[in-house]
Amino acid sequence: MSKKSKMPTIHEQMVFLIHEMVERELPIKEAIKEFEKIYIETAAETYNGNKTKMAQALGIHRNTLHNLCKTLKIKVRMHPNG
Repeated sequence: MSKKSKMPTIHEQMVFLIHEMVERELPIKEAIKEFEKIYIETAAETYNGNKTKMAQALGIHRNTLHNLCKTLKIKVRMHPNG
């Protein structure tokens, strides 16, 4: 009987990344900003740039999403093939 390798949980993956950030002495504000930016960019890809769907999935108001994109300098565009 072979054991299946268990995928690390989100928590375990984040613990690993956070240890790395702390070791590199990355300020918490920069870490949070980078997390938000990647999170929003990933939502943009997933929802084809549709800000209404992105905001719903992220659990925030569309205006809040718009302001975050502006603050983090994220350009979200609708993809023509979606």
